[in-house]
Formats: sequence, C-alpha cells, structure tokens
Amino acid sequence: MIVDYHMHLRAPDESLDHTVEGVERFVELAAERGIQEVGFTEHVYYFVETRSLWTVPYHLERCVRSIVPYVDAVVEGKRRGLPVKLGLEVDYVPGREDETAELLAPYPWDYLIGSAHFVGQAGIDAEPSLVAEVGVEAAWHTYYAVLGQAAASGLFETLAHPDLVKMYGPEIEWDWGAVANSLRDVCLEVSSAGLHKPHGKLYPSSDLLREARHRRVGITLASDAHIPQNVGRDLDQAIEHARAAGYDTVTVFDQRQVAQVPLG
Repeated sequence: MIVDYHMHLRAPDESLDHTVEGVERFVELAAERGIQEVGFTEHVYYFVETRSLWTVPYHLERCVRSIVPYVDAVVEGKRRGLPVKLGLEVDYVPGREDETAELLAPYPWDYLIGSAHFVGQAGIDAEPSLVAEVGVEAAWHTYYAVLGQAAASGLFETLAHPDLVKMYGPEIEWDWGAVANSLRDVCLEVSSAGLHKPHGKLYPSSDLLREARHRRVGITLASDAHIPQNVGRDLDQAIEHARAAGYDTVTVFDQRQVAQVPLG
C-alpha cells in the first residue's frame, strides 16, 4: 500500500483551501499517482483555537483561522467515501502537553504528527536558526532531546521529518541508536520533502532509519505537499529508502488506532 500521510490542504497557489473541494482536488491527483490513502495534516498554528500555545512571531502572525472548516472539510470528504484521514501537524511545545491535548481533544483525529520547528525563539528550519545560535553539536543535542520529549508525551502517533536539524550546517557523527531508542513510542515519517531542500536528502537519514527498524519502530510515508501538484512527489524514493533499511510494512491510522499493511 502507498499512502501519503503528510499534506497541507491548500490551493494550487499555496493559499489555505480548507474546503471539501480542496480535499477532492488532492484525492484526484493522488489516485492518478497510485496513492491509495491520503492524510491531511495542516499546521496547528493556523488555528485560533490553539493561540494560547504560541510565543514565536512566526506562529502568532498565522494564527487567525478557525479549525472548524478544516476539520469539517476532511470529515465531509470521508462521508463522501474518499480515502482520506484527518490529521494535524502539531508543533510540540515542551511543558504544554496537557494544554495541547485539551485544545485538540474535541476533534475526531485519525492521527497527530508531532514536529519541532522551533526551540524557544530559534528555528530548526527557519532563521534565525538554532544552529547559528549555539553551534551544530549543541543544536543537535537540543533538537533530539526535544524530539524525544515529543515522542514520550503521548500526544502523537508519528513524528514529522525526524532529522530536520540537518537543514543548517554539516551533518555530523551521532549516536543514532540512542536517538532511535528515544523515539520508540511513535512512528517515524519517511519523507521525500528533504529532496527539495538545500541539502537534497530524504528524511530521516539511512543510519537513523536502520536503527529504528532494528527497534521495530513503525514508519509512515510523506511528501509534505503544500500544493496539490506535489501529492506523492518522489514517494518512490521514500519507499526505496525504507526498504533499504529493512521495512516491508507501513503504518496506517484510523481514529488513532494503528495497523500495519504491506509497503508499496
């Protein structure tokens, strides 16, 4: 089975399009590309219902919409029999786990993706970057500590682009076994999005993915499409990457229940 479990519900011009017509647009392209199931995971910080979580200007500037039209659009897509799942990409805020859970509890999620884009006011994939602020090694220590907290929080089914910290600076030697151990409570996203970043590499690294497989950590597949045209982009390479690490199944979700199905 081929799924794409990380997509942002947008129009072709990348403006937010939280409508069932937008859902249908993504599904039609997915079907043309042999993708059997798609999951929408809009960024949590667009929604005013979560405004109390944010301190970073990047989040606060975007936190202006209600979450209800987004949820309703995907739920209506399901009602029409479309192969869609309702998810959300949730920036993890250490120490705010209970509040995050309470804010998201009213909605019928199939799964939640945890991500770390900022640590304090410093960006992981945005400037001013954490790497520039503290150096590569300290940034990696901080990032993977936060990611481990996210994995252990119980908030998420999976983690997005789990070595995003390689966005800035060189990749360095790391204890990938320890990282994989810290992430054992969730699935990891095998994402083709990094192929279209300056570093040009899949997420996560082959070393981390092999260590995760050794520890029986599940995976999902993701293009991280922000426009319909990018649905499923380069997922063939993500699948090959997963198979090279020893995976032959992919994780699917339904109402936060987990199952394994054959990969590809």
